[in-house]
Amino acid sequence: MKIKRQKQAKKTISFYKYNFCFREPFQILIDGTFCQAALKNKIQIKEQLPKYLMGEVQLCTTNCALKELEALAKDLYGAKLILQRFQIRKCKHVKDPVPASECLLSMLGETNPHHYFIATQDYELTTALKKIPGVPLLYIILNTMVLDKPSERSLKHVEAVQLGELVSPSQQSSIQTLKEKEGLSKDSNDKRGKKRKRKSSNPNPLSCLKKKKKPMPQQPKKTDGEKKKRSRHRKRRPAGGEEAAVSSSPTTA
Repeated sequence: MKIKRQKQAKKTISFYKYNFCFREPFQILIDGTFCQAALKNKIQIKEQLPKYLMGEVQLCTTNCALKELEALAKDLYGAKLILQRFQIRKCKHVKDPVPASECLLSMLGETNPHHYFIATQDYELTTALKKIPGVPLLYIILNTMVLDKPSERSLKHVEAVQLGELVSPSQQSSIQTLKEKEGLSKDSNDKRGKKRKRKSSNPNPLSCLKKKKKPMPQQPKKTDGEKKKRSRHRKRRPAGGEEAAVSSSPTTA
C-alpha cells in the first residue's frame, strides 16, 4: 500500500512539474488544521514530508494562520507550537488579520504564480482551491499524508494548453524573456520613454574664476652685434650694350 501511494505521489508531482513548472525546493503553505491533524496522528511533518514528496521542501505559513491559532490557544496550543517553527510568508493582511482560509486563497491568486503546495484539513478551503489551476493539495487520512490527484480545473487547463487555446506558464516566461531582449516589453518601453532628469547642483567653483589674460608674445630685441642685411639693387643696363653706352657719352674736343 505504501509503494502504491508513493508511485501515485510521484506521478502527481511529475504532472505539476511538467505542466505548471514546479521546482525544488517545493514551497508548502500549512495552516493550523493540518498541524493539529499531524499532532493527533503523531506525524513528524519536517521528517516525513520531504520523503513523501521525494525532494527538498520549504515549510511555510502566514501571519494570519498564526493569529487564528493564538485566538484558540487553549484548544490548539500544540498546533501553534508546530506552526511557529515554519517560515512566515508576507501576506496583505499585516494590520488587519483575516481567517487562515481567506489568507491562503489570497496568497495563490488566480494562477498560483509562486507554485505553492497547500496542506490543510479545511474542507471549504480545499473546494475553493480546486477551482484554481495548478494547486497541489496535501491532507492527512488514516495516519498518513496524501497528495491529492490533480483537480478537474487543472486537467482542463492542461488540455486547453495542449490544444493551443491557452499559453502554458513556461511558454509565457520564454515569451517574456524574448520581449525583454527585443525591447518590446512594457518595462523596457517605460524606461525608454522616460528621460533622466538632471539633478540641480551647485556650479563648479573653478568655472566661476575669471579667465586670466594670456601675455602677448614679445619679439626678441636685436643686439648691436647683429648686422642688418643689406638690400641689393640691381642696375639696369641700357639696350645695345657697351656701344650704346659709348655713343651716349660726350665726345672730347
